[in-house]
Amino acid sequence: MSASAALELLRAGDAAGALRLLPAGDQGAEALEARGMALLAVDDATAAIVVLDAAIAHGAASPSLLLNRALAEDLAGDIIRARHWMAEIAATYPEWPEPALRLAESLRRTQDAGAEAAYEQALERDGLRAETLIGLASLLLLRGAAERAQSLLLRCCGLHPDRHEAWDALGLALLQLRDPMAEAAFAEAQNLDSTCYNYALHRAEAAWQGGGAAGELARLEVVAAADSVSLTMRASLLERLGRGSEAIDLLEAATALAPDAATPALLLAGLLARTARVAEAEVALRRALTLEPGHARLLNDLAVVLMRRHRHVEAVALLEDLRARHGDDPTCLSNLANATVSLGLQEQACAVAREAIALAPESPTTWRALTNVLPYADSTRAADLLDALRAVSDRLAHEDIPCANPRDPGKRLRLGLLSGSLRTHPVGWLTVAGFEALDPSAFEIVCLAQNAADPARDSMARRYRAIAVDWHDIDGMDDAGLAVLTRALGIDVLIDLGGYGDAGRLPACARRLAPVQVKWVGMQNHSTGLAGMDWFITDRWETPAEQRGFYTERLLALADGYVCYSPPAHAPDVGPLPALANGFITFGCFNNLAKITPATVAVWCEILAALPTARLILKTHQFSDAPTGARVRAAFDARGIGPDRIELRGASGHREFMRQYNDIDLVLDPFPYSGGLTTCEALWMGVPVVTLVGEIFAARHSFSHLSNVGLADWASFNRADYITLALRKAADIEGLADLRGGLRARMKASPLCDSARFGRNLGAALRHAWRDWCALE
Repeated sequence: MSASAALELLRAGDAAGALRLLPAGDQGAEALEARGMALLAVDDATAAIVVLDAAIAHGAASPSLLLNRALAEDLAGDIIRARHWMAEIAATYPEWPEPALRLAESLRRTQDAGAEAAYEQALERDGLRAETLIGLASLLLLRGAAERAQSLLLRCCGLHPDRHEAWDALGLALLQLRDPMAEAAFAEAQNLDSTCYNYALHRAEAAWQGGGAAGELARLEVVAAADSVSLTMRASLLERLGRGSEAIDLLEAATALAPDAATPALLLAGLLARTARVAEAEVALRRALTLEPGHARLLNDLAVVLMRRHRHVEAVALLEDLRARHGDDPTCLSNLANATVSLGLQEQACAVAREAIALAPESPTTWRALTNVLPYADSTRAADLLDALRAVSDRLAHEDIPCANPRDPGKRLRLGLLSGSLRTHPVGWLTVAGFEALDPSAFEIVCLAQNAADPARDSMARRYRAIAVDWHDIDGMDDAGLAVLTRALGIDVLIDLGGYGDAGRLPACARRLAPVQVKWVGMQNHSTGLAGMDWFITDRWETPAEQRGFYTERLLALADGYVCYSPPAHAPDVGPLPALANGFITFGCFNNLAKITPATVAVWCEILAALPTARLILKTHQFSDAPTGARVRAAFDARGIGPDRIELRGASGHREFMRQYNDIDLVLDPFPYSGGLTTCEALWMGVPVVTLVGEIFAARHSFSHLSNVGLADWASFNRADYITLALRKAADIEGLADLRGGLRARMKASPLCDSARFGRNLGAALRHAWRDWCALE
């Protein structure tokens, strides 16, 4: 009697109640079998195996008993034995669908390729079972067989209209098929289970893909539901519509309403990680990780945020740990390559990037990582870098849809500035004055901003806002959506100011955002290699005739330099030459550690060895980390230059950063990646720069800036000449003092800081590119 009653309770879902009716002392076969099934229902697989074996020993041998014994083995972890039993039972009872279904579910849990065949067998035996229809359809969707999945799910929804997971799976099938009814399927899933975040997010995705995101958002705002799921859905739509700050506000509310819910916490962390609010992003990511410990994407995002906060040592440690725990992953390795190069380990970074490529050779992300680290490595040649850049382009989604802009050569041109750096950033210091100087009757500017800064707190962001006739935040907008936006805005000339760097949207340019596309500054270390990037702004020093073959774009060579420097108003006055008081020369380099290669260190050591009294000051944010500083000191010490001659300085505010140029007599430029903004800042502070001109674009920045202020004689073209030049310039104390006293005035009067002159040159170049497009028809 107790066994029958217990089975009734089991069927009703009350396994605990069933166990209470089955005393452990009852050794009858029927009672043992029922107790074993109840133990299995409460996930006590080990105890279930013991009891079911006892039932078998007492002569019980029903098919359901044998299947439950196999399920207990599966739950206990002996999946090979369990699956063998399930397959044997399925073969013994060819009309019974249950063992085939259970085998399929077991195989699916471990992503075993045999799962689909097992589901097909279960379907042959019973074509009406919801679990079979949904399970098989889900596997079909994973391999892109959406049409058959749709057929199975339509049957399931007709037979079992109350199964919300069937409606959700049907929506996913319709989404793959680009069927506008996908949203209706997700809506039905939501109606049946309004607490499921995934159903809400799937519905938002369907609305976006169907072009109805704005309408769906309006519906939700009218309903004004204040539960966490509804707020999360609204946030998802807002992000896709480029309204990231509003999305963040809603996700913060959603997480407050449901503090234990992982989905809104994960979305909030991910969204903040893609903005300039990196301190908040770190807090959100760490909180989300308390809800989802070990979550690979969260850990990867946290590493990226740490890099953006200049905590590269922590980022590398986190990524190495992620790699150890989850195995090699292309995205993780790509980020590890970027973090590693920031520690001055260039060749190691290149090796990691190539490991990522080996794992995912068709991914643009892995090749993009390689192009980001190659320019810093001693061994890189222009041809090798261009090959890698072309490899990225080959793997991007290209869409060369003809643009409908009127081909009017003299029209007022609508310029689109595409960047994640329209704020206090090297891009700003080197471009904003040029844009400000453009003739407003001939040009109007539209800013397409990723990671925009608050103009109330950022003076450079205010300058960009002031010159823009239109401003669009594009956080959360995918490349296809961005292409739709730029065409709708009527952009004539799109200027990319981000490249493949942090928040860079260069891949979107592969979809043809405007009739004319131009690359300028922002990770402009060489050609983009991008099919569809039409022009590349440069000058005669950056790209001499013999180097033009290493660019896929046509070159817009400006008459003077390729940038216009905006000196900061907070820059301190130029101090006297330190050597006059010190009695010895102080060299310096304030560049990123990523640029300081073993070859650079070797050459600097030769210079210091030839001048035994000289000192070298290196300043960069990476030296705020003591172990990093110790490693760099060891590299100098290994070449005979002791710690008493090397001073390492860490991060500081920008005014203090500029002031510390008053502590050095001349700059030793790193190579092959030379200084860009740092060279301009050194010159503004009266400190000349010895540079070694290389092959790639990034190896010639200082040469361009020096040439523009009349200091081309500070450039060398091989390592031996670099050493000789540094020693010769260091020996001329009187000449250094005289140059220092007049360098700021000289620079202010030069083309490097003449914004009006630069604006005319830039305007003429952009007009030339536009007229060339107009002449194509």
